[in-house]
Amino acid sequence: MNLKQRLKNGEKIFGTMMRVVRNPAVNCLIKNSGLDFVMYDCEHADYNMETLHDLFVSGQLAGVDSFLRVPGCTKEWISRSLDQGASGVMVPMTDTKEIAETLVKYSKYQPLGGRGYAGGIAHSAYKGGVHEQVMKEANEKVISIAQIETTKALNHLDDIAGTDGIDALLVGPNDLSIALGIPGDLMNPIEIDAIRNVAAACKKHGKAFGLHAGPAMLKLFRDDLNLVMMQSDIDFLSAGFSSVKKCFL
Repeated sequence: MNLKQRLKNGEKIFGTMMRVVRNPAVNCLIKNSGLDFVMYDCEHADYNMETLHDLFVSGQLAGVDSFLRVPGCTKEWISRSLDQGASGVMVPMTDTKEIAETLVKYSKYQPLGGRGYAGGIAHSAYKGGVHEQVMKEANEKVISIAQIETTKALNHLDDIAGTDGIDALLVGPNDLSIALGIPGDLMNPIEIDAIRNVAAACKKHGKAFGLHAGPAMLKLFRDDLNLVMMQSDIDFLSAGFSSVKKCFL
């Protein structure tokens, strides 16, 4: 059962975000830790497509799904990253139905979207196949994620969540707090109520609800969450490095 099927079944999937680690061996560590996916960040980090390809393919071999947060809702980023082996794409600041529809257009094959076809490359583990079957299997696997982090998005939740082909809405709490006029005050009731509205829209339209946050906020929404993403490689590396001296203090 792939991750998209698990989300449709109401299960939780777990992962983290990568911003600095580039060694493909990270997928072995992720697999050994019991996580399901890694989200590589190309909005705020500087991975190139060649590096991403190697990370995505090593993820396939290790049994870890690779998602990518793209810097913009374009064919060059969305379709190409999927061709290189990603199984999920997230567009930041998806705040209208039009952006959500564009994400679907470039991430899903016909009849749902309009993704261009290339056979026998990384997205199919370098295996050929009948076009219709390859396209069908990709549409059943690829997870298209709308990231909700603006007040405009909050005003268009029904339109975004109701878009055919969008599989999940994932809240970015930091940018959302800025948009709400409470920068960094992530546990403010204003922010919590806004996130609850996202969870409700997901439930209404049968979409997965996701959140990228620290432990406190994730625990607060544990009953609603399907797509759980906690912190980043920077956080875990920093915590590990800082523990070296602490054991002697």
